[in-house]
Amino acid sequence: MAEVLVIVDHVDGAVRKTTTELLTIARRLGEPAAVFFGAGADAATETLGNFGATKIYVVDDAEIAQFLVAPKVDALVTIAQQASPAAILVTSTSEGKEIAARAAVRLDSGLITDAVDVDASGVATQSVFAASYVISSKVTHGTPIITVKPNAAAPEAAPTTPSVEKVAVAYGATSTTAQITNVAPRAKSGRPELTEAAIVVSGGRGVGGPEGFSVVEALADSLNAAVGASRAATDAGWYPHAFQVGQTGKTVSPQLYMANGISGAIQHRAGMQTSKTIVAVNKDAEAPIFELADYGVVGDLFAVVPQLTEEVGKRKG
Repeated sequence: MAEVLVIVDHVDGAVRKTTTELLTIARRLGEPAAVFFGAGADAATETLGNFGATKIYVVDDAEIAQFLVAPKVDALVTIAQQASPAAILVTSTSEGKEIAARAAVRLDSGLITDAVDVDASGVATQSVFAASYVISSKVTHGTPIITVKPNAAAPEAAPTTPSVEKVAVAYGATSTTAQITNVAPRAKSGRPELTEAAIVVSGGRGVGGPEGFSVVEALADSLNAAVGASRAATDAGWYPHAFQVGQTGKTVSPQLYMANGISGAIQHRAGMQTSKTIVAVNKDAEAPIFELADYGVVGDLFAVVPQLTEEVGKRKG
């Protein structure tokens, strides 16, 4: 059975949930093999093995940390040429899609981005044109390279004992030109990562100002959810742009998305309408968000959301 390469998304060896999702999808296509860039592979081995990786390719050269994505592309191409995989799966982050695109050019292979599912035959499902259409696509030339959105699959354990292979890579001269000069860790909120969260609670223009997000954050914390915001809210400076959900922000696909005081403009819908269940709270009964919502509450979010937060707290005991 041919290998399916999965690029590991991790922080110092702590494997993100998105990678366990990709390993689950990879088992449909072949034999999962993880590609680990950077330091911390020892810490990641157990998790990768628990979710079915039979082999872990490790590239921890200094170039991986010192330069931008090009050295990772060199490494992925080297591994792909060595392993002749059935497919390559990458998480749909900005870096992941850049690596995938560059690798596709180098390997003369087809590329599919932002898939929300991949079946056993390699057919990928995509939600396109602001989720106006759902299409099925399949790579017919070269090694299929597919970037997959977070929450596209439920991680399923399949314990193995993976072998570990350290890969020697010859880096091109152009791969070591754009150097990383400084790295500043982002302040941690204690909440889940927005693009990975199973539940996202968002606020929009209806929160009225920066202080209005306190009720959104309280509900999010009661649900162990991530906080999101509409473009109107971030452009007004009410919440950081890093939390913007939408076509020009981040795309999320959680199990539950709660839109509070968000009208539902197409730009915002493009970033969240593949969510499994959508709940909207808005005092405007004609707000477009209600066309998309599975459940809607017409009312003042400052009356509705605190009651919901209180009820969640009661049920959690």
